[in-house]
Amino acid sequence: MINRRNLLVASASLSALLAAGAAHAQDKGLIGISMPTKSSTRWISDGESMVKEFTALGYESDLQYGEDDIPNQLAQIENMVTKGAKVLIIAAIDGSTLSDILAKAHAAGAKVFAYDRLITKTGDVDYYTTFDNFGVGVLQATSLVKGLKERFGSVKPWNGELFGGSPDDTNAFYFYDGAMSVLQPMIDGGEIVIASGQMGMDKVGTLRWDGAVAQARMDNLLSANYTDKKVHGVLAPYDGLSRGIISSLKGVGYAPGAEMPIVTGQDAEVPSVKAMMAGEQYSTVFKDTRELAKVTAKMVDAVMSGKEPEINDTKTYNNEVKVVPSYLLTPFSVGKGDIEKMLVGSGYIKAEDLK
Repeated sequence: MINRRNLLVASASLSALLAAGAAHAQDKGLIGISMPTKSSTRWISDGESMVKEFTALGYESDLQYGEDDIPNQLAQIENMVTKGAKVLIIAAIDGSTLSDILAKAHAAGAKVFAYDRLITKTGDVDYYTTFDNFGVGVLQATSLVKGLKERFGSVKPWNGELFGGSPDDTNAFYFYDGAMSVLQPMIDGGEIVIASGQMGMDKVGTLRWDGAVAQARMDNLLSANYTDKKVHGVLAPYDGLSRGIISSLKGVGYAPGAEMPIVTGQDAEVPSVKAMMAGEQYSTVFKDTRELAKVTAKMVDAVMSGKEPEINDTKTYNNEVKVVPSYLLTPFSVGKGDIEKMLVGSGYIKAEDLK
């Protein structure tokens, strides 16, 4: 016969053990997550995905958004260090501005992960998680050429314009270089003409990835160079810029159909996916940020457990002080016909959000 007193003691001991385990699971340390802005839906998704991953692993998260204000982001990161964050995950507004605060973080024993934007000019960054950013540019340019052949196959040469990302984001240069590896031979061969003559990141960069800045520049390009000819394609490295460019094009009479210029993009943001469905934007590049969050969380957990995290690139990302050990994920080009399978089917976008 089971002794009731012993059963109660055993039950109490089990409850205490489970409680201690739960407490331990939630006591693995604080992770500081610093994202650049909420103005792009992708960074909201990144932040939420990482908090979810770290909560599942038993970590506490401190998620902050700098709102494209560099001093604000620096203050947020300093506060994370003061609160005792064991790891900092930073998608920098300007990757060259973090040297001082990261020196403090390292002195306090924190590990630093650059997240999808390389942190430069400091040795105090331990790892980098991102996508194949040169490959993103190759996908964008390849899609642009594909669209030009489909829509304007009988036209020679094609008139095009180039847009770059923010000059303070190292990714912008990788995107541009990847795209130009495809486009430059076609420009040199006369197949594509950049009517404005504006080439190079010093000419085509768009500070803070601002769609309004892209729209204003496109307005100027159209009025200065296209009063007597058509523009056939625009290389746009990010969906937010694409939408600004499309607004400018629509403002001078371009509409979905046979005359609509081919406009590329990146990040598969819902408004741009809708624009693709409407025939305004031709393509985007899908980077599954849920997977990036998973990889980052897995690497952080390994480091916190005293293990070496998995990396797959030790050559590409030189931050001017060191080559930062990195993990690169694969991006995918998405056209109108790929939306259902790649974006909705994967659960990245809900079907009802596209209605």
